[in-house]
Amino acid sequence: MYKVVIGLETHCELKTSTKCFCACKNQFGGEPNTQCCPVCVGMPGALPILNKTAVEYAIKAGLAVGCKINEYSVFERKNYFYPDLAKAYQISQLEYPLCVGGGVEIEVDGTKKFIRLDRIHLEEDAAKLVHSKTGPKVDYNRGGVPLIEIVSMPDLSSAEEAVAYLKKLRSTLLYLGVSDCKMQEGSLKCDVNVSVHKEGEPFGTRTEMKNLNSFSAIFRAIKSEAKRQQEELEKGNKIVQETRRWDDVLGKSFSMRTKEDAQDYRYFPDPDIIPIHVRPNYVESISKQLPKMAQERAQIYVNDFGLTEKDAVLLTDDKYISDYFEAILQDFNEPKFVCNWMLGEVFKKLNALEQEDTEILISPQNMAKLLKLYKSETIGQSVARKLLDELWGTDKNPEEVVKEQGLTQMSDTNQLEGIIKAIMDENPKAVQELKSGNNKTMAFFVGQAMKKTAGKANPKLVNEIVQKLIK
Repeated sequence: MYKVVIGLETHCELKTSTKCFCACKNQFGGEPNTQCCPVCVGMPGALPILNKTAVEYAIKAGLAVGCKINEYSVFERKNYFYPDLAKAYQISQLEYPLCVGGGVEIEVDGTKKFIRLDRIHLEEDAAKLVHSKTGPKVDYNRGGVPLIEIVSMPDLSSAEEAVAYLKKLRSTLLYLGVSDCKMQEGSLKCDVNVSVHKEGEPFGTRTEMKNLNSFSAIFRAIKSEAKRQQEELEKGNKIVQETRRWDDVLGKSFSMRTKEDAQDYRYFPDPDIIPIHVRPNYVESISKQLPKMAQERAQIYVNDFGLTEKDAVLLTDDKYISDYFEAILQDFNEPKFVCNWMLGEVFKKLNALEQEDTEILISPQNMAKLLKLYKSETIGQSVARKLLDELWGTDKNPEEVVKEQGLTQMSDTNQLEGIIKAIMDENPKAVQELKSGNNKTMAFFVGQAMKKTAGKANPKLVNEIVQKLIK
């Protein structure tokens, strides 16, 4: 029986207004090579100037996950030649990173586990290589964007744990506001290190898969690589320490090159950037700026809103969801009612979209109006669901749509009684079953009434009328 060992190197672009070592805009998109300068493209004589906000954001991230903040930190040159690195080196940190230690607690299948961190260090991103029919091109807009690299210890032992860890990490970074963590834009990506070994034996040889930028790809890549290594060992082959490329379409990885070690990069202190001296009072001032994190918000939801702990955790796992929930409450202060709708109907739509980055395509103000209509029984549940579908991706006013389309719930007793009598005449067997005490048949009559009224019948009233008519 093999055990899987996983270590993750998570790269997170920081949401600063300018780049890490120059005044160029830190902004996604834009025409290629319009957000760069002599520093970005490594022109001789161009000198880097450190972005103080990037340091502050890195320290915030470190404090949020329990790191020790080093008082002395050094930038180094990581030397390698590649077209996306104009200087032929990357400014990074090795010996003296900003943050060390700390960790993240995860929960998988009801079991909690603490994943230790080795470090969080600050570095610059490389440029973007674009492969086209006319040959490779380089866009330096991304070159020099500030990154934090969050390096875990090899404490993860399954793909499920790895995804849970990354989701927790992403949630933390979003709550801090240091990054937008948009995986589809490359602002959060991951290098995955995997090895396997038999219980009681030393760790096996690890391989690395670089720049994976979706939870689903990371999950599949880990499963595939662990299986590949086990099969190789069973054949009597050795695992080669190498960098592999994951192809998510084919569902397999391919060897790229033998894996480099730190000494291969010939790290040395960057002579153009003086060491950072972080004073304890500066760290203390940043610590006081930390916002309420997921756990604190969840406790407020339990204490102040009367939600269950499970529901509170689900609503606060993602800052976007939590902010959206609270925005609805500004206009419709019914926490439990809103919570049930969010965890039911809204989560169902989000899950169907299968997007890594959460986006609810109806404003919280319009969602509040929709829920008021539903709560007041102006519209029924089925109409509310259909209305959510219609409003999704638009700025339509729910109240106006209900009025224009005549979706108001039917509560006219005489009108409903006539419809139900017709249903009973068409279904004498169902009437007899209900008279015989088969209460499940009531659902049939409610369903038929909803069908004949396009979902507008008041189900409570239908129930009352049916009971009155069968006596």
